[in-house]
Amino acid sequence: MTTLTTPISESVVRALKVGEEVLITGTVFTGRDAVHKYLYDGGALPAGVSFQNGILYHCGPVIIKDEAGNWKCVAAGPTTSIREEPYQGRVIRDFGLRGVIGKGGMGEKTVAACREHGCVYLHAVGGAAQVLAACVQRVPNVYFMEEFGAPEAIWEFQVASFPAVVTIDAHGHSLHQEVLAASQAALAKYL
Repeated sequence: MTTLTTPISESVVRALKVGEEVLITGTVFTGRDAVHKYLYDGGALPAGVSFQNGILYHCGPVIIKDEAGNWKCVAAGPTTSIREEPYQGRVIRDFGLRGVIGKGGMGEKTVAACREHGCVYLHAVGGAAQVLAACVQRVPNVYFMEEFGAPEAIWEFQVASFPAVVTIDAHGHSLHQEVLAASQAALAKYL
């Protein structure tokens, strides 16, 4: 198992292979449909926020305020990533991402962007929202809450030992495409 600590260098990302398990520590930002479209259309990140050499998590977390008034993440499961396919390649390129976390995989544009710009797609386990939330140590900030609403806002997470699996590497290999091809070949035998 490999530990990834943000910020992540391109050389570290290029050394990762499909199927490799990772534990993520450091800063991770969330971003779903509204954020992706906004950035794709030329929107800027808030002052002080950088995705450079970082990780973007396809997640609409459940966040509450604790008794001290601090944000606390109580559920942080991945959302389906393919919805971001029209935007993800450009967001990877323009903002220097090294990792994208989600579930279900991505398409050809994202695979190409990962290969060209040194990024990986990391699959998080769906249905484990509370387990993954336990990896969120702090929630220092939230951005675009008023503009996009809580699930679509950019949440800044400080995570420790957040588990994921590399399913698209920086060499153009996609576990999702391999499984689809194998499934189609098996199905063809019966048709």
